[in-house]
Amino acid sequence: MDSSSDLSDSASDTSGDLSPSDDLFFDPMEEHLLKEVVELIACSLRDAKDSECALRCSRLLIPDKLLQHIGRELVHQAASEPCGLRGALIDLCVEGQDQSCESVSQLSVDPYLVPTFQLALVLRLETSGIWPKIQGLFSPSSPLAGVIRQEVKLSTGFRVIKKKLYCSEELLIEEC
Repeated sequence: MDSSSDLSDSASDTSGDLSPSDDLFFDPMEEHLLKEVVELIACSLRDAKDSECALRCSRLLIPDKLLQHIGRELVHQAASEPCGLRGALIDLCVEGQDQSCESVSQLSVDPYLVPTFQLALVLRLETSGIWPKIQGLFSPSSPLAGVIRQEVKLSTGFRVIKKKLYCSEELLIEEC
């Protein structure tokens, strides 16, 4: 069985258990909101694969459980915030192979609420293993082959940078 989700279609599977009920930081009231936010992230990634960013490709592969892991980290980061997850402003970014960080989308969890904290969610492209090295061998040879890659796979690791918007001194960086 494939270990990645393919977001090249309009369907994606984010229906897994996103509620980390064993987690001390989990608030049952935010479970529905969390599912919406994770679906919004998946939708933003789907849209980004058709844009002029680092994710431009025919097929975007997302490792199993990555969206769930992101969801758990969002809940963890929101637990100590006055408005919880509703107060989040999420910058969805992709770190390219050249280590540059490119913004894909900015998501306001609750557009009617002034954000209380900002999360930069930095996703990485898969660069290890053999696939990135041999992928070009399977791409059609056309003038556009270098512009639109056939497949882009996200890494299982990501980084979260948290900035409290009501306190100018606190910045937290977590590697996941």
